[in-house]
Amino acid sequence: MNIIARVKEILLTPKQAWSTIETEETNTAALYTQYIMILASIQAVAGFIGMSLFGVSAFGVSVRVPIMTGLVQMVLGYGLALAMVYVVAMIAGALAPSFGGQKSPMNALKLVAYSSTAAMVGGIFALIPALGVLTLVAALYSLYLLYLGVPTLMKVPQEKALPYTAVLVLCAIVVGVISGVILGTVSGGPTMDLG
Repeated sequence: MNIIARVKEILLTPKQAWSTIETEETNTAALYTQYIMILASIQAVAGFIGMSLFGVSAFGVSVRVPIMTGLVQMVLGYGLALAMVYVVAMIAGALAPSFGGQKSPMNALKLVAYSSTAAMVGGIFALIPALGVLTLVAALYSLYLLYLGVPTLMKVPQEKALPYTAVLVLCAIVVGVISGVILGTVSGGPTMDLG
């Protein structure tokens, strides 16, 4: 799989991409090493550079996360992002029959991994913390990608795709909050420069 072509395809022609993705043979290890781990590293590295090296400046005050704290947060955040994809995929697979779909762990992992593309690529905006709103916009596009992929990969009927997506997103938010709490415990606090 060519990762650049796949990213372009899922972002620009998602309906066609989901049909292609459904027929692809893959496994968890290949999906992680050839796609998820690469894209998840974007936000981890960009966030570290943005908050620890550049920091945020406003009204003459500059705030930065100390380098060692930033490195620990980067590594832990990266690991949690990888784990979140897997956990949300397990939830997606388990929920599908309740909405008239089919339980398929591999299709659930493909759904969560590929629908997260926009959010993971949008993580590049963490290089400049002031552009954080663009990361949010990218994450919202990922929700749309998820919605489009549900009927194709999980075989959820179109009329139940929106409720299924909504429940899955709520579950993902809960998983994300738990990850955020874990990550938040590793904070040495930002440093301030009043110059």
